[in-house]
Amino acid sequence: MTDKLIITCAMTGAEVTKEGNPAVPYTVNEMVVSACEAVKAGASVLHIHARRDDGTPVQDAKRFAEILSAIRKECPKVILQVSTGGAVGMSRDERLGPLTLNPEMATLDCGTLNFGGDDIFVNTENDIIYFAKVMQAKQVAYELECFEKGHVDTVLRLVKKGIITQPLRFSFVLGVNGGMSGETRDLAFLKESIPDNATFSVAGVGRYEFSLAEQAILCGGHVRVGLEDNLYLEKGVLAKSNAELVHKVVEIASRLGREIATPEEARRILRMEIK
Repeated sequence: MTDKLIITCAMTGAEVTKEGNPAVPYTVNEMVVSACEAVKAGASVLHIHARRDDGTPVQDAKRFAEILSAIRKECPKVILQVSTGGAVGMSRDERLGPLTLNPEMATLDCGTLNFGGDDIFVNTENDIIYFAKVMQAKQVAYELECFEKGHVDTVLRLVKKGIITQPLRFSFVLGVNGGMSGETRDLAFLKESIPDNATFSVAGVGRYEFSLAEQAILCGGHVRVGLEDNLYLEKGVLAKSNAELVHKVVEIASRLGREIATPEEARRILRMEIK
């Protein structure tokens, strides 16, 4: 039997701006409002980046603490997943800033990627090993962010070495310039490349968001949506909120007969109780 659908909402990221869509949240209050709306719409995981009030991306633990505590006060059951991706050019330890807060969950990026122009999102093998060891020491559940097949292969090689440990929770981020595209064949290829006992979520960037969401729902995966990945509800129509994007996934899941997981159910599906 297929598990219920886990919806992750990536609310703000490090790259998108209010110039692209005024609904992108920057301030703590904006993050809280956006978070609560997304949870009410059906999200059980919130993927958290931190911004200054002017939109500058930061990995400062103090800023993360303000955001996480404020969201937790209003949405006590949701899974809060901090990003250790940060922004292009940040150092290894700078990116790990929010882990000093001992969050319940975090992302672990599993390979280097061209981000367009001269931007390179650097994740060396030693970076990956370092991040994994810190997360394991702090007993933080980690999600393995993979932008292409080579990243998956890196994970599986490090699993064999005992560096990355079970349970394996993959996040396929597809459609990024420099990474794997977001066609149906790409998701099928990645799905067939991971162990049967692993879970996977799919984040389609830009125009791939909802087509990949539908494919993930159909093949037993989970879905990430949000303004970090896509600013539009449909072609030419800006999303009014993160909740609107979440609600669209809920509608797709309902049409396809897939129930939505609560945060408690998501923890069980992701085996987050396993340390």
